[in-house]
Amino acid sequence: MKIAILNPSFGDNFVRVARWSAKSRGRVQRHPDYLLIAAQILLNAGHEVIFVEAAARNLSPEESFRLLRAFRPELLVIHATTPSIYADIEQTRIIKTQNPCKVAFTGQHVTAEPQNTLLLGQGAVDYILRGEYDLTLRDLANGRPPESIAGMTWRDETGKIITNPDRAPLNVNELPFPAWHLVKPEWYPDAGKKFPFLTLFTGRGCNNACSFCRDPQLMYGYHLRNRSAALVVDEMEYDIKLFPQIREIMFETDTFAADPAHVRQVCEEIMRRGLHKKITWSCNMRINTDLSILPLMRKANCRMLMVGYEFGTDDALRAVRKGGVNVAMGREFSRRAHELGFTLHGCFMIGAPGETRASARATIEYAKSMPLDTIQITGIATYPGTHLYKWAKDNGFLLAKDWKDWLTAAGEQKTLLSYPQLSNTEIDELIDQGLKEFYLRPAQIWRMLVSIRSVGDLLRKIYGLTAFIHYFFQKVFLPGKSVKTRKDSK
Repeated sequence: MKIAILNPSFGDNFVRVARWSAKSRGRVQRHPDYLLIAAQILLNAGHEVIFVEAAARNLSPEESFRLLRAFRPELLVIHATTPSIYADIEQTRIIKTQNPCKVAFTGQHVTAEPQNTLLLGQGAVDYILRGEYDLTLRDLANGRPPESIAGMTWRDETGKIITNPDRAPLNVNELPFPAWHLVKPEWYPDAGKKFPFLTLFTGRGCNNACSFCRDPQLMYGYHLRNRSAALVVDEMEYDIKLFPQIREIMFETDTFAADPAHVRQVCEEIMRRGLHKKITWSCNMRINTDLSILPLMRKANCRMLMVGYEFGTDDALRAVRKGGVNVAMGREFSRRAHELGFTLHGCFMIGAPGETRASARATIEYAKSMPLDTIQITGIATYPGTHLYKWAKDNGFLLAKDWKDWLTAAGEQKTLLSYPQLSNTEIDELIDQGLKEFYLRPAQIWRMLVSIRSVGDLLRKIYGLTAFIHYFFQKVFLPGKSVKTRKDSK
């Protein structure tokens, strides 16, 4: 079967496959790793596959249509998102008029809202592949009867919407490496990573239950399924061989360090094969990590830790079910990681249930008090299908009334929660205030300058500065418009 996977554009610099479906404040792009794993599964099954990366390349819909007309797919696969759902449906409608084909939607939004998506689609969308869709897509492409495919919602010949049973979690050690040959690493800028870089998932699932996080609740479950250490390092070697120009690999798994034994195995395998002498790697971390594994990670050439501190008060951490962590733990984690020479990127949010101006200020001061190299601050994400979304909607704190309300007119992240004691406008003001206070401190500017060790470091700093200026320029001078920051990388 001829299958096209389309990652559609939706305004300039829209990030479709990240935790926030929006234009990021850092103007970064995320690699479509899950889509490319699915693409490789289809290729291994003997199908002909193209991948149209319109989001990261800022291709216009017309350019996407041209590429699809030339390929003439029998099946079109799209990762749809909450704010772009109407545009995603409209693009499929146009594509179907130009080249009749079946259309399958994947992603967190359609997993949470399968029936609503099919009703909005009215014939433009044929299948919803819920949750972990890799094998669901393979079954569909292989021609299995729709009624026999677990994890799928679809319409029968009478127009009735059918919801098949959920699919059981798959064995992550049986997954192939992503079909990276279908994209270029240079399409995915990020000021925090050595450029160019690739992402790598060491496992799927998460053993935590944060109320705001979509992936465990909608896609991959609450059980962390780690790939074997040998496979993780096999993939690193594969990436380096395929793209010798890459300078870093980012372990994008939410909770890479949740299992210290697994971390030790991965680090030891990296060093056994000598990869620690060839490339740096970075990873996401929780602050309740076993600190005894940090020296080994550093020895294996782990460079940067992206750390989910989230909030600066224990009350806020409890309010979002951030189990097993507290503010004091974050301080100790930062102290130890800084001593070992890690670059630290802190992830913070404002807007937890019960948040006040005082508690939000505590988060800003918390970020400023630690030896962090860079930070991000966002309004807490509120997406359909999460516990936080249901709570906010039930209690009247959710401002959005329609899927298009998830972004500003300029495509930026938008705060959707508003409380009697702290409005959405105040949350947005506090976010901007926090970013300015953190980055414009003389000590922080000096820290960032002295961290420059190479031309690549300088270029990353320049990109980050440009993104910072662009974000605030657009917010102040062009609040209703979207400004281009870079040209397509063809």
